[in-house]
Amino acid sequence: MRVVLAEDLFLLRDGLVRMLEAFGFEIAAAVESGPELTEALAELRPDVAVVDVRLPPTFSDEGLQCALQARRERPGLPVLVLSQHVEQLYASELLADGNGGVGYLLKDRVFDAEQFIDGVRRVAAGGTAMDPQVIQQLLTRRERDRPMAALTPREKEVMELMAQGRSNAAIAERLVVTERAIAKHTANIFQKLQLPPAEDSNRRVLAVLAYLDHGSSS
Repeated sequence: MRVVLAEDLFLLRDGLVRMLEAFGFEIAAAVESGPELTEALAELRPDVAVVDVRLPPTFSDEGLQCALQARRERPGLPVLVLSQHVEQLYASELLADGNGGVGYLLKDRVFDAEQFIDGVRRVAAGGTAMDPQVIQQLLTRRERDRPMAALTPREKEVMELMAQGRSNAAIAERLVVTERAIAKHTANIFQKLQLPPAEDSNRRVLAVLAYLDHGSSS
């Protein structure tokens, strides 16, 4: 699996390259600026891009914008964004096209190799990998809205885990309940949030996140 990596800090970039290679990824390019990222994504057409939000020369959200532009030119290009802080706007922009294959993790997560690599693989496969802190903020801001208030504490817990990209089986294992129980909770969640269930779990995750994000900005 070929990866384009964009990170301006040399030590972190070098560490990420070594980690990805250790888990069997091929580094197509490891760049440090927005213009280099744009060129690499256009020319190399990687399987997944791992991108720092803030890149030279602007050090604003150049990395994110370069990745989003690449997704517009190549719909569905898997992009995992790394950020120092929780910024809900970044999650909003990533989810806007609804195509999946997106992730947003805090940089602290890269120090947990298993969690980071799992996120890269999940995004590359067309799924989502949203940082738990981002999801928690979305849930908190949505808490006062009527549909969210209708969810039970267990349903909120299930939705948070589902939004992280976990399967029903993984959620059941995490909560120490049966997969059938999780399926029932999931059905209740979509009914209460007025979101029709979909066969594809990744689409369901994106629907929940998009709905929550829409509510947090209203």
